[in-house]
Formats: sequence, C-alpha cells, structure tokens
Amino acid sequence: MDIKIQAIRFEPTEKLQDFINKKVGKLEKFSDEIRKVEVSLKVVKPETAMNKEVAIRVNAATELFAEKTCDTFEEAIDNCMDALVRQLQKNKEKSQNR
Repeated sequence: MDIKIQAIRFEPTEKLQDFINKKVGKLEKFSDEIRKVEVSLKVVKPETAMNKEVAIRVNAATELFAEKTCDTFEEAIDNCMDALVRQLQKNKEKSQNR
C-alpha cells in the first residue's frame, strides 16, 4: 500500500507523519485491495479553534473518501479513519451479499 502525505502551505512534523502512517496502515486489516492512500493536511484560515482539515482518499476496489475538520490533525485523522473503516465494512458486506 502506497501512502502519500500532502501538506498544503506547511511542513508536517516527523511525529505527525509517523502518526498518519501508523493509523493509515491499520486499514490493511479491513481490505487487501487497498493500493494507494492520499492524505491531505490543511490549516484553514482564520486561525481559530477547529481549523485543522484532513482529507483522506483511499483507492481500493472502489474509491473511498473522508474529510474532517477538528482542533488537531490527530483528532481529524482519527475521525477520518473511523469513517473510512465504516465505508470499508459496508463495501465488504455489499460484496458478500452479491
């Protein structure tokens, strides 16, 4: 699985990149068909609370997408991962029912 991290107008810390790789790597438990994951990080202006935006696109048998805005990147990534896991489980159920 190829993980691409794109930060818009800032450089993510090593700690944040490790956190993303660790969290996104867990998606492999839910599907072997995942080929590529694109993570986009963005700080939304004005600089107030709830200004960290994360969008994750997963290329598997079908394309999955989740986007969340939270106080921290870690919180937004966790919320995106929850949404993607639900999407992967739904897709798996649909394919089993066919």
